[in-house]
Amino acid sequence: MTLTITHIGGPTTLLELGGVRLLVDPTFDAPGRRYSFGWGTSSRKTAGPALSADSLGRIDGVLLTHDQHADNMDDAGRALLPSVPVVVTTVAGGRRLGATGLAPWQTTTIGDLEITATPSRHGPAWSVPIVGPTTGFALRPPGSPSVVWISGDTVVFPGMLEVADRFTVDTAILHLGKVQFGLTGPARFTMTGRDAVALVDRVKPRAVVPVHYEGWSHFHEGRNEIEAAFPPGRLIWLKPGLATEV
Repeated sequence: MTLTITHIGGPTTLLELGGVRLLVDPTFDAPGRRYSFGWGTSSRKTAGPALSADSLGRIDGVLLTHDQHADNMDDAGRALLPSVPVVVTTVAGGRRLGATGLAPWQTTTIGDLEITATPSRHGPAWSVPIVGPTTGFALRPPGSPSVVWISGDTVVFPGMLEVADRFTVDTAILHLGKVQFGLTGPARFTMTGRDAVALVDRVKPRAVVPVHYEGWSHFHEGRNEIEAAFPPGRLIWLKPGLATEV
């Protein structure tokens, strides 16, 4: 399996797999603005995209882990959607956007790629009615015995661990960063580095690629903390704006 990833910033990546070019979680706003996440929480964008949306060339589809938070789709990312042939997201997001909405384990295709939605929970169980639904994605090229897995914004919980039972994961693209807000105290809304280690021990991917751990004020773990949790050399760190074959 040949996968090329270009990290644009935050969760935003351009994936080239099996001749299909997919944009994940489009965020292209300039830094500096503070965005409301609801219920009194907010975050400031501290870093801009490494590439502009109009420099990316052909996009065959957008994979949107959720549409309700600006760190996963901001104003410029939303403006891009009408120009894309297909957008795949949560069921609720699909209704709001007129896009393809998938429940966990449902499948669609983009080109020859099979796209399966995987369970994701963006925080503690009590927060789901407030935070809203999210999804991950497993991508399988034709005839491949393994998948590329995008975790989406999630904590570790039993539903998402089913990925290990259902798929052989070649590359895991993990949304990390230990998101926390003052209003909600110690509650975490994305994985820590230690969480990711436990997840990787269960899923056993060949390659592990961290994303979505920088560029916003609500992150509480960056590269140093994530790297310290893993054995040396286990992680593949992407240089923003540079296409990297994984």
